[in-house]
Amino acid sequence: MDNFMLCGVLCVSVLCVLSSAARGRNDALELKDADFEYIAPEHETLLVKFYAPWCGHCKKLAPEFETAATRLKGTVTLAKVDCTANTETCKRYGVTGYPTLKIFRNGQESSSYDGPRSADGIVNYMKKQAGPDSVPLHSEHDLENFINSFDASIVGFFSGTDSSQLSEFLKGASLMRESFRFAHTTDLELGKKYEVKYESVLLFRPPRLSSKFEESVVHHRGPLSITGLRRFIRDNIFGLCPHLTKENKDSLRKRDLLTAYYDLDYLRNPKGSNYWRNRVLKVASKFSSQGLLYSVANRNDFLEELEDEFGLGASDATELPFVTIRTRTGNKYTMREEFTRDGTSLENFLEDYFAGRLKRYVKSEPVPAKNNAAVKVVVADTFEEIVNDPEKDVLIEFYAPWCGHCKKLEPKYTELGEQLYSDPNIVIAKMDATANDVPQGYDVQGFPTIYFAAAGRKDEPKRYEGAREVKDFINFLKLEASKPLVLNGVKEEL
Repeated sequence: MDNFMLCGVLCVSVLCVLSSAARGRNDALELKDADFEYIAPEHETLLVKFYAPWCGHCKKLAPEFETAATRLKGTVTLAKVDCTANTETCKRYGVTGYPTLKIFRNGQESSSYDGPRSADGIVNYMKKQAGPDSVPLHSEHDLENFINSFDASIVGFFSGTDSSQLSEFLKGASLMRESFRFAHTTDLELGKKYEVKYESVLLFRPPRLSSKFEESVVHHRGPLSITGLRRFIRDNIFGLCPHLTKENKDSLRKRDLLTAYYDLDYLRNPKGSNYWRNRVLKVASKFSSQGLLYSVANRNDFLEELEDEFGLGASDATELPFVTIRTRTGNKYTMREEFTRDGTSLENFLEDYFAGRLKRYVKSEPVPAKNNAAVKVVVADTFEEIVNDPEKDVLIEFYAPWCGHCKKLEPKYTELGEQLYSDPNIVIAKMDATANDVPQGYDVQGFPTIYFAAAGRKDEPKRYEGAREVKDFINFLKLEASKPLVLNGVKEEL
């Protein structure tokens, strides 16, 4: 064997060892700075999770990601990169928060992953990534199989492969494949059953959600364009009362949304599942023009969320639906009256909601018995009293108990509070954003997030973006405070 052949064998062997070692005992590859550029191009489609071991959201995602990796084995490869140990790779791909998920195709970054974070959701989302943008249909059997799905289906019927409408449809499918299911046929005869007489695009709602209150098949009207196709799907994809799941919740909650939670199970009990949905639909049809979207959901799928955000304990569950409204701005309402089978209680609830008579539900920790420390503890029930005190400047930190950055900041933030403790015009405060609802006007996506609410300008809180040393906070407050600071008992001069 000459040197050239020996070198080739050694290189292949090294890659095999790297790939084998990277996979280890899990089905998700563990990639590092040393091997990312070698291994990523080996995979046609690769979903990569960039994470930090201390990150709470990463820990929550980990078992779902591993389960998805196992289920997608042989179809799509999943991989992970520890950004605390592999800073070069994470920096190269612009990772600034955790977890960050990105899709790579043949080693090149394709797009950010913005799909669900559950195992089922990841599997369904990535399966769509692995197939064609739009599935070609050649027979009625192909069509019926495609539309008989858990999700809605968008199907184009065209006169031939040279159709300009087909070309536009395929461009739209390529852009929107991550969110929706597309198929097409060049045989108009396949659409006869659905009154297709000329080139058309039809949206088929999931068969299990068929009802007398709305059409199961919706026809696109007018000339086809990518913009028009996107608008058509947006306006019709969910219908009047979709099935809310962990996978589609982020899409549905972009609108004001009412949800009825009960023992919904379309696999084992489709008739019973639609019993309550039909009652929601009947009432919803009377308020369909008011801008509220309606949905039904399996209570058990959202039990933790219902307990955490609406105070519904497992012992509170009954066979009757539990109804909530969640608005785009974060306001929450619950129907406390028992759901009546004739829909009267739901109708009354909606009339009160649209008339502005309902009181918002707010999640809050108990009010502290003592609150005299240098850093005041704020809970949702005391936010108005402490942070929105019109006479006080308030610097407030929104934190999470598990957050490493928050723990690192704590002694410095406490020192800041101690230095300003004797200042009667300023309050240094903190709130656990995982145990209390964050008010409107405060955008908290990560931890810690710090805002300054100036006296007399409480409707214009200012996000703190500076460094996190005590001197940096003090310099910021000197510029923003409504009155001169009193540091360690000494009033600062202007």
